[in-house]
Amino acid sequence: MTPAKRAFDLVLALVLAFPLVPLVAGISLWILIREGRPVFYVAERMKAPGQPFMLWKFRTMTVAKNDSGVSGGDKAGRITPTGRFLRRTRLDEIPQLFNILRGDISFVGPRPPLRRYVERFPALYAEVLKSRPGVTGLATLAYHRTEERILARCRTPEETEAVYTRRCVPTKARLDLIYARNRNVCYDLRLMVATVFHRLPLRTARRRQPSADG
Repeated sequence: MTPAKRAFDLVLALVLAFPLVPLVAGISLWILIREGRPVFYVAERMKAPGQPFMLWKFRTMTVAKNDSGVSGGDKAGRITPTGRFLRRTRLDEIPQLFNILRGDISFVGPRPPLRRYVERFPALYAEVLKSRPGVTGLATLAYHRTEERILARCRTPEETEAVYTRRCVPTKARLDLIYARNRNVCYDLRLMVATVFHRLPLRTARRRQPSADG
C-alpha cells in the first residue's frame, strides 16, 4: 500500500467514524434485540500470503458450529431477516472501518480471501494480494451479483466449494489484476462512488468479461 493510499484511507475512515457511531449503535442494538448474540461476525481472512487478520462484520446468519467456506445456496436458510437487509444495503460491512484504521484492509481492493484459497492457489493470490484487500473493488462491483446468482444454485457445501473455486476464483482474480494495473487514489474514488450508486464507471464496464457465466 502506498503512503498516499494509506493516508487517504486513514483520513476518510476517521471522517466517517464519528457520524457512523449512532448507526453502528442502532444496528448493534437491533441485532441484539431481534437476533440475539453475537452482534458481530469475526473471522480470519488474509491480507497477504502468510499474513492473516480478523475481519469484522455485523452478523447476518444464525450461528453454526464448524462454519467455513463461502456462502452459497446451502447457507441461504441461515440468513436472518435483519441480515438480509444488511447484506442488500452492505451495512453489514460498516465494522470494517476498524480493520481500515488498523491497516488490515483498504477502502478499495480485492476482497480479503480465506486462508484455504490462498494456500490452494498460492501463485494466483501472490499476485492478487500485492494490492491491499478492500471493502469494495472492481471485482466486487463487476462480479458480486453474478457470483451470488451462481452460488445460490448450490445445495451442498461441497458443491459450493467446487463451483466457487472453478468459476468465481479465476474470474475475480482477473478483475483484481485489472484493478492493480489501474490503481491510484482517483480510481479508488471512482470505484467508491460507483459502489454507493451501484453502477460501474463507463470505462470499467467496457472492460468487463463478455460473459461471467462462461
